[in-house]
Amino acid sequence: MTNRTELNALERLSKHKNERLAANLKSRKRKETRFQLYGILSLALGGIFLSTLLISIVSSGYKAFFISYVEMEIVWDADELGIYDATDEEELAFADYEGLVKTTLKERFPGVSGRNDKRRLYSLISSRAAYTLRDRLVANPELLGTTETLWLLADDEVDSYFRGHVDVSIPEDDRRFKDIQAGWVDDLVAKGQIVSKFNTIFFTAGDSREPEQAGIRGAMLGSLFTLLVTLILSFPIGVAAAIYLEEFAPKNKFTDIIEVNINNLAAVPSIVFGLLGLAVFLNFFQFPRSAPLVGGLVLTLMTLPTIIIASRAAIKAVPPSIRQAALGLGASKMQMVLHHVLPLALPGMLTGAIIGMAQALGETAPLLMIGMVAFIVDIPGGVTDPATVLPVQIFLWADLPERAFVEKTSAAIMVLLMFLALMNALAVYLRKKFERSW
Repeated sequence: MTNRTELNALERLSKHKNERLAANLKSRKRKETRFQLYGILSLALGGIFLSTLLISIVSSGYKAFFISYVEMEIVWDADELGIYDATDEEELAFADYEGLVKTTLKERFPGVSGRNDKRRLYSLISSRAAYTLRDRLVANPELLGTTETLWLLADDEVDSYFRGHVDVSIPEDDRRFKDIQAGWVDDLVAKGQIVSKFNTIFFTAGDSREPEQAGIRGAMLGSLFTLLVTLILSFPIGVAAAIYLEEFAPKNKFTDIIEVNINNLAAVPSIVFGLLGLAVFLNFFQFPRSAPLVGGLVLTLMTLPTIIIASRAAIKAVPPSIRQAALGLGASKMQMVLHHVLPLALPGMLTGAIIGMAQALGETAPLLMIGMVAFIVDIPGGVTDPATVLPVQIFLWADLPERAFVEKTSAAIMVLLMFLALMNALAVYLRKKFERSW
């Protein structure tokens, strides 16, 4: 009887434990399910925010890749241009092309009178048209005395109206684009004399106060020269520092302090490096302001900690057996590092360098401190010429009131994001191609 009672008690105890275990398992599964849902929700929210940002940028920016042109019948009249010797290159270069554009517009709309209306009529065509005519006649002097139909760049206000961005229902006094100008553009549209074409100017011109003439070529070359200086300096210095710290430096308090400072420098705000560059490179060494050379030096200081940390991690990932085998076969320590460790760690080093360059490409604050925020029209030809970079160009355009600059700002962001994506994709490719499993 006693044994049966004890057996029943044990069964009840076992059943109770099983129930508690089952309850604990269910609770753990519920918590795991909730955790997974939180993770999925976080990813979904991040994806929604990112998609919203990209859609907003692309929906506004793609319009900047197209621009309006007006068809005009140009009469290359020597008297109108003020050319008396068609063989004189100086006369061809400094002729009155702006007057020729105005005359062509007056002939196209002969009923326009009054000073204000004429001024509005002349503003239909961009001031770039005069330079377009000059370049064409200088290249083809035989056109003098002939008539030719050309597509001339429209003003940004005309382009905005043609795209439907000007609300003509707003009172005329509250908008820059007047009803009479809208009537002229409508007449051009009805006769097929205004079209939208791919905006090559955006990629071939430098900055300008006129939205339809502004481009990113100067900023792109400025970014290229700046990154070139940064790469030439930061990669060999960073790799050499990483090799010394990992393979040759003694382990003592001094090297510990160096390692701690390298890690701390990686977290220093970028504007601090800009202040350092302003104090050292501009004020002390008197380097030229707004030059890619100075920008590259500042970004070198900023990216060095990232490259050193990534390079050290790549060196640590090389198995000790590689080192021991090389030394066991009679190689010196320098030969072991250069011939065995460095080639195996190089993919990781390249990945870190590319990520550092991508970080440098998107930096603005340190470059503002060294004067690369200046309005630069000319295309830089070297690392010492005044220049700006893409992020700073975006910053400058974002502060301008014209609607066309809003579109160009988004388009420049798209170009910058494309370069960043390509650089990160290159880093992933190098990692996948050269990475070895041990």
